[in-house]
Amino acid sequence: MIQVKNISKQFDRTKALDHVSFDIERGNIYGLVGANGAGKSTILRIIAGVYRPDEGEVEIDGIPVYGSVAGKEKMVFVADELYFLRGASLNRMKKLYKSVFPNFDEAFFQSLVELFQLDRRKSLHSLSKGMKRQAAIVLALSCRPEYLLLDETFDGLDPVMRNLVRSIVYKEVEERKMTVLLSSHSLRELEGLCDQLALLYRGGLIFERDITDLKTSLFKVQIAFDHDYGKEEFEKLQVLKYSRQGTVSSLVVRGDQTETVDYLKEKRPVILEVVPLSLEEVFTYELGAMGYQFDPQDLEKGAAADEK
Repeated sequence: MIQVKNISKQFDRTKALDHVSFDIERGNIYGLVGANGAGKSTILRIIAGVYRPDEGEVEIDGIPVYGSVAGKEKMVFVADELYFLRGASLNRMKKLYKSVFPNFDEAFFQSLVELFQLDRRKSLHSLSKGMKRQAAIVLALSCRPEYLLLDETFDGLDPVMRNLVRSIVYKEVEERKMTVLLSSHSLRELEGLCDQLALLYRGGLIFERDITDLKTSLFKVQIAFDHDYGKEEFEKLQVLKYSRQGTVSSLVVRGDQTETVDYLKEKRPVILEVVPLSLEEVFTYELGAMGYQFDPQDLEKGAAADEK
């Protein structure tokens, strides 16, 4: 279990993190989303023991991480800015990882190299951005870590490679109960992958929820009646957004989906359909209800601006 306890971190006059706390249970995939500069990389570096927090602490299985060999042996961190030894090949990097991580699995390493079709002898610095990311992921997974930290997980990977990485991570989580903490500026990348999701905003954790709860407690209803009606027809529901075009109304509702549908059926509508919301829509409505003006496209814009 990862326990992040009230951590803060400041660089010069910039407050990178401000009293952030959360727990990640064993065998979960936990996603951190936020624009560049929100504090995602700083959190990952503190959990990995690279940075010491100014306040608070991080424990893995009850072991304080910073300065602890026993804690760090349990995890592998793939940073957003990849680092390889100068002129190193995969073979050379494998020797380095094997000397540091006692659970390094050479047979698994070989199978992953073949799966990703990587050249073990070629200089990693001569590879494309996407192939470097693949090599880093192969090395990390070959360590058979209990905890895998991935910063901007899919950066530079094409759709085929993204799906391949997803499938391998899923398998490791299912078979070994590996715990994964990953960050991204894209909600679309994390949808369908994570068990839990958290949003960082200006160094603070403003939203954290189980994906299942997110997708089932907030949904859209399209409904129509054969008589005139208005929003007051749905006053017993928690309606976050209401619109009507012609005789058909669209409602974004928070609550139990089954109970909501049963309640609406009693009103004898001529049209009744429940439409699932995308993760971006869920975040927009949930954070809007909390008073935040949230546009998922702002995450993408921030990342694109940094890349330029």
